[in-house]
Amino acid sequence: MSSQPKAVVLLSGGLDSATCLALARAQGFSPLALSFRYGQRHAVELQAAARVAKALGAVRHSIAEIDLRLFGGSALTDEIAVPKDRDEAAMNAGIPITYVPARNTIFLSYALALAEVEEAQDIFIGVNAVDYSGYPDCRPDFIQAFQAMANLATKAAVADGRTLTIHTPLIDLTKAEIIRTGVELGVDYGLTITCYDPTPEGHACGRCDSCKLRLKGFADAGLRDPAPYASRP
Repeated sequence: MSSQPKAVVLLSGGLDSATCLALARAQGFSPLALSFRYGQRHAVELQAAARVAKALGAVRHSIAEIDLRLFGGSALTDEIAVPKDRDEAAMNAGIPITYVPARNTIFLSYALALAEVEEAQDIFIGVNAVDYSGYPDCRPDFIQAFQAMANLATKAAVADGRTLTIHTPLIDLTKAEIIRTGVELGVDYGLTITCYDPTPEGHACGRCDSCKLRLKGFADAGLRDPAPYASRP
């Protein structure tokens, strides 16, 4: 049995969460990867998550089944077009339609439950500075508030004194810095997909906000993105 402390790592199959998993392992944690089939249109990300979990040495990879299509309200869970070919000014002009209501709150709640059962005191989530302006559930204030709530909500914390820490190692990094960090840790970004509207074959569209930010990150890092694209600008 491993003597390393366990950590739950939220793993979407994208660039950021893959880097987060590599960081958790590098920091001496025994990572328990947790992904979600939540009704997202880009379910190919779960195939990517499985590849990443295996390649980066997750002790276990669990996929939780929930259905956020019940609520809709997002281009990722409803019949709403994914924005394409937007410039950075348009991307930063408010919360985008690809925001999924309460998604990180729900994901962290599941991670909290898994951490309590597994007697883990650490959760890793790949929120980062690029998402900061767009998504309210990627901001430091939200993470701090959730951590405070978590330590009031579990038997582990209240009765057993096992307080929880939510790690956000990417939150102050640019995409280029995240990519350089991952490359140093041996992350194969060819296994990941970050696209909001991938092809059925699992190729990134190259035109949505997420693809454009990812491609810019690789360009700023002086590297070529190894992931397959249907259209690469």
